[in-house]
Amino acid sequence: MGKIPCPLPCQSKKQSTYIHSDSSSSSALSSQPSLPSVPSLTPPSPQTQLFSNICASTFKAHSSIFCLSITGKQFYTGTSNGEILLCNIDLLNQQNNPIVVAQSTSSVKSIVISGDKLFSAHQDHKIRVWKIDTYDQTYKCIATLPTLNDRCMRLFSAKNYVEVRRHKKCTWVHHVDTVSALALSSDGSLLYSASWDRTFKVWRTSDFKCLESVWNAHDDAINAIALSKNGYVYTGSADMRIKVWKREEGEKKLHTLVATLEKHKSAVNALALSTDGSVLYSGACDRSIIVWEKDSGGNGKMVVSGALRGHTKAILCLAVVADLVCSGSADKTVRIWKKGIGKGYSCLAVLEGHNGPVKCLTAALDNNSSKTKDDSGCGSSCVVYSGSLDCDIKVWKIWVPCL
Repeated sequence: MGKIPCPLPCQSKKQSTYIHSDSSSSSALSSQPSLPSVPSLTPPSPQTQLFSNICASTFKAHSSIFCLSITGKQFYTGTSNGEILLCNIDLLNQQNNPIVVAQSTSSVKSIVISGDKLFSAHQDHKIRVWKIDTYDQTYKCIATLPTLNDRCMRLFSAKNYVEVRRHKKCTWVHHVDTVSALALSSDGSLLYSASWDRTFKVWRTSDFKCLESVWNAHDDAINAIALSKNGYVYTGSADMRIKVWKREEGEKKLHTLVATLEKHKSAVNALALSTDGSVLYSGACDRSIIVWEKDSGGNGKMVVSGALRGHTKAILCLAVVADLVCSGSADKTVRIWKKGIGKGYSCLAVLEGHNGPVKCLTAALDNNSSKTKDDSGCGSSCVVYSGSLDCDIKVWKIWVPCL
């Protein structure tokens, strides 16, 4: 497999180099510290696998998988060669290849879906908007953000320009480096984009207008963004920090910084929130997943509860479904964690099968499963989707009994 034009996720953006998708990254990612100062939330001794899991299907793509997104009975994936692929969940048990529904000239870093629109983030600094025609299953690119109208409106006023590097300026609506992550507000009215240019931006989904740009939000590339239903925005960066932002009510409704979370000792690559927004999970190159919980004092602050350990290399992606946390790593495995009574967590299983770093994850409850409860009347079933730099998308059907 050829070189993947993807910077090493555990390095500063300024120091990034181009790597092979497996062997070159493996040695570098394993050399990071493992946060001995943060207490472990998992038992010190390895546990046996507590539930059954099956790799239900493997889909083959032509290039590395960078992102995954589920909507209804379909899931989309974005690849390093600019393809957006579609798979039908109902056909998981059949041998079928993903369908290429859209093609661009730049790697796809993130995908989100809102109604009949698909938003994709790209390495060429752009966000593309695709209109989905469900009748004939066509995908048409209807806009590229920032839009031409947005750019033209700001061309002639000096106050609309920011310095992006020494002696170079551009208007504040532009991203000037890879757009690494996208997220939608709970009502779907706002699209958030995070970038390696150290900014995150807010776009209105109705007309694609850029409403705000938080410039120099971090000291290095932003790799991840997560939104809570109560208006908090979390950004994770190669500067080893997680920042918490709140959208202020008022005439301008701009975001202000309310907290900076500092515990990781290397680049933060992934963020995920519990369903109720009370727990934040962060994954980094230090091989640990830090668990942050809301302070019991009722002030909304997040404090460290502990760390989930087990991966032998960098954490690259996280997903939460019900009371399960799924983590993907440069060690080529997916781990499934379950929160128990109190603050403890159990690592229920290690899913093996990928031949390259696991770059993206998503998960959903399996409501169609014939096995939804065990003999005691409890338990759950879910499906985990994992995408890797080995060009494979694997689908895991998992049954989790009550513990």
